[in-house]
Amino acid sequence: MRKTIDPQMKLDQVDISTIEFDLRSRDEIPKLLMGLQYIYCTPEIREHVFKILEELVPRGTDTNTGRPGMLLWKILVLGTLRLNCNWDYDKVKEMADNHLTLRLMLGHSGWEDEYRYPIQTIKDNVSLFTPEILDRVNQIVVKAGHNLVKKNETLNARCDSFVVETDVHYPTDINLLFDAMRKVITLLARVCATMGLSEWRQSSYNIRKLKRLYRKAQNLKRSRATTKGKAEQKRNRIARAHREYTDAAEEYLDKAKSTLAVLAETNRITAITYDTIKHYIRHAERQIDQTRRRVLMGERILHQEKVFSIFEEHTEWISKGKAGVPQELGLKVCVVEDQYGFFLHHVVMRHSTDDKVAVALIEATRKRFPRLVSCSFDKNFYTPENRKQLERMLDLVVLPKKGRLSEEEKEVESADEFVRARRKHPAVESGINALENHGLDRCFDHGLQGFERYVGMAVVARNIQILGTILWKKEVEKFQREQTRLRKAS
Repeated sequence: MRKTIDPQMKLDQVDISTIEFDLRSRDEIPKLLMGLQYIYCTPEIREHVFKILEELVPRGTDTNTGRPGMLLWKILVLGTLRLNCNWDYDKVKEMADNHLTLRLMLGHSGWEDEYRYPIQTIKDNVSLFTPEILDRVNQIVVKAGHNLVKKNETLNARCDSFVVETDVHYPTDINLLFDAMRKVITLLARVCATMGLSEWRQSSYNIRKLKRLYRKAQNLKRSRATTKGKAEQKRNRIARAHREYTDAAEEYLDKAKSTLAVLAETNRITAITYDTIKHYIRHAERQIDQTRRRVLMGERILHQEKVFSIFEEHTEWISKGKAGVPQELGLKVCVVEDQYGFFLHHVVMRHSTDDKVAVALIEATRKRFPRLVSCSFDKNFYTPENRKQLERMLDLVVLPKKGRLSEEEKEVESADEFVRARRKHPAVESGINALENHGLDRCFDHGLQGFERYVGMAVVARNIQILGTILWKKEVEKFQREQTRLRKAS
């Protein structure tokens, strides 16, 4: 049984519309909660948001009968709070159990309500969100924010991209091989122990043996050689260490394949576990092949052949040329921000560059927000075709050209409108920095869909906080006017 919100209030429960916030607080939580309160207390917005949230209910779940699940409103509150405050699930649970104002927003009746949230329940319910649902919620939040500032005003946007890192370690071919072998041995040992088989009873010893060989190869590579003769000896020792390491890994792989075949023939392993082990075996075989080709045969491995994490396979090696940041491991995200600081749209870029997503991104943004009339970019988005297509969609396109300018192009880029928009463009870096400070510095969810959900939730949470900040400023101004009136009256 699933409900968006419980219509029947409990004894001593405080109505969400009556929750008050400390206007002197400078923390981010009250502003986010004030934005959520506005969504809940505005009937038109609440109706649209709740209708979208109903799509979170898994198929086949009866909304009226059965054991009650977490209210959909609570899922939205906890999901946005996690990303906006850049917390892990342990912190979310602690705050949901003990933060009074947050518990009132979740529908609890003060300190007398002793309900405590199981951490796995929070994880399972927040993960019900999809990027598509979050995108639709985001559109409603942004439109609500626009109605609070200036209705029916044209939108001027700024577009830029940044890297959201995945939660992975620095990849080398030998440590990726160790990761794959560790998973193969651990999973097989677990299955054999369940079935009462003794083939992998020494799995812990096997992993330690592989780790010693891995560390030996790793440490030899880090050592220094002072003379030409010693350099040759070092290369030979490195080659020998890598050969021993890959040979040992290959022996364990052969044993793993034979064990897996026996388990499959006797139907003593589930299809999911079988596919998972085979998946890690393929990773290990690839890493053995690449290690031997690179170290023993002196071959250079092409970039497109490399995998940078066996757990987060969507991870890319990104070099943007920033000072002090030679590379980043993750995926690029392109965002479109308006003049009020709201993020109108975003896209996760896989195997793509800025110039390839510019037109499609603005076209999608225009469908969501038809009042968009201008957008500024940096030079990475420029191609002659991009400029032509964008000029058909927008009244003003601020897209500086790479390289030398013709006389006509100099005239275009020196126009007053172009120069003013160009000067305002760096403000998008402030918005990106705010996203990174509120959860988007590194993604801690797993898989590509988890990554896209994480990014979408961060954008929604940030926009709700901006909505709350607008309301916050209005309340502060109202409070200050009241204080001034009282001083004059006294």
